[in-house]
Amino acid sequence: MVVGENMKLAKRLQSLMLGLPLAAAGFPAWAADAVPASAGTYAAATGGTGGPIAHELNLQAPATQIATEVYSLHTWMMIVCLVIFIAVFGVMFYSIFKHRKSLGHKAATFHESTAVEIAWTVVPFLIVIGMALPATRTVVGMKDTSNADITIKVTGMQWKWGYDYLKGEGQGISFLSNLSTPRAQVGQPGQEPTQPRTDTYLMEVDNEMVVPVNRKIRMVTTANDVIHSWSIPAFAVKQDAIPGFVRDTWFKAEHTGVFRGYCSELCGKEHAFMPIVVRVVSDDEYKAWTEAKLKEMAAQADDPSKVWTIDELKTKGEKVYNTNCVVCHQPTGKGVPNAFAALDGSPVVNGPKADQIQVLLNGKKSGKFPGEMPSWKQLSDTDIAAVITFTRNNWSNKAAENIVQPAEVVAARK
Repeated sequence: MVVGENMKLAKRLQSLMLGLPLAAAGFPAWAADAVPASAGTYAAATGGTGGPIAHELNLQAPATQIATEVYSLHTWMMIVCLVIFIAVFGVMFYSIFKHRKSLGHKAATFHESTAVEIAWTVVPFLIVIGMALPATRTVVGMKDTSNADITIKVTGMQWKWGYDYLKGEGQGISFLSNLSTPRAQVGQPGQEPTQPRTDTYLMEVDNEMVVPVNRKIRMVTTANDVIHSWSIPAFAVKQDAIPGFVRDTWFKAEHTGVFRGYCSELCGKEHAFMPIVVRVVSDDEYKAWTEAKLKEMAAQADDPSKVWTIDELKTKGEKVYNTNCVVCHQPTGKGVPNAFAALDGSPVVNGPKADQIQVLLNGKKSGKFPGEMPSWKQLSDTDIAAVITFTRNNWSNKAAENIVQPAEVVAARK
């Protein structure tokens, strides 16, 4: 009697489980179609902020087709797991309670059931296949970077991002993106911040990556020093940036707005200070931005044959140092013990200037510190000359060759 009732329950459970993979296979398709191709601004269409929300319990609202499919898959897989959990534990606890010894039931004596063994092998296999089919389609779609409208190279470095627009509208644009949250909001170990923190605390940068809406953007990732990871949750994009390797991913934003992410791979002591900000704009706004950015770059491009005074180079070099070098080498030039080299009193800084030029252009791995000095060849010739001149004439440094001209950097690049 007990065995008969349990077998009936097992068959009902089997029928329920067989239906789950069929539903799972078709779910992402109709879920994705429910979102219009373009629904205006991201916040108005989804209620999302483009970044994390306090007390958020689910994934960020999707802003791309792939992100919509990922969101749907996540939701449906949770439903499948919940149904399996309820069904399995429901049958188990029902059997325990209904057929307990106090009601006079006796344990059945049988050695095996071929039908049950086949069922608990075949049914989970079909469920896994049903879950894998739609997931595989989405993963394959994630990797299809062909026919991109714009290609952007993103380079991770401690602790900032470099962007180079390689193909498409905006080709030739290049810039670095640094955290712009004031250090006064961050504070220091053992010291409270002296300024109130804003809603975009540690999620704001000085140069945002700008792309047009409804255009396929291919992202080519690499790194200068250690492994980083370029990630925007609302786009369902997360791609590691690995030194010496080139990886790629893509997205096609369906809404205008500002989207925020972080480096998602532990990359050193300032890992938490490496945000990513992408601004998605209309085609007209993007065209205006590219024109303005190219003009800005042209205006900033200095004549490499110009001869600068030492005071001009020191003033400019201090700005370059504070933007790119101060995190590792510190404002005092003392570096971080057992982590980053000191520039104050450094034999490289006080030695032949040609050696220091090569370090900035090609990087250096001395083996004395866990992190290597990355290449800074993406800086302009004038910036490199200025920051070298600044370090050779600051702190206690009194280098014999105390000035570097941009023309010398140009010659060293050849």
